[in-house]
Amino acid sequence: MDKTIALMSVLTILIVLPTIQLVFAATDAHEYVNRKVEIWNLFFKMMTIAFTVGAVVSGTLIWLVWRFRESHPHAKPTKYEGTEW
Repeated sequence: MDKTIALMSVLTILIVLPTIQLVFAATDAHEYVNRKVEIWNLFFKMMTIAFTVGAVVSGTLIWLVWRFRESHPHAKPTKYEGTEW
């Protein structure tokens, strides 16, 4: 439960801080924020995070499949698989 709260707070900060920065970006009445640039910047940041998370998840899955394959030297059958080895 604590990890979920910590993760949600980090994700909230990652979303709220750029939004607040965008709101207060135009300090003068004659300064305008180019929304297309800001949207592209946010898209780029989120895609970078998505690719990083995807790479970590893919790496973890590859490691799990490699580690717990049937031909692994230290693999042992569970009590449900029987003792045919």
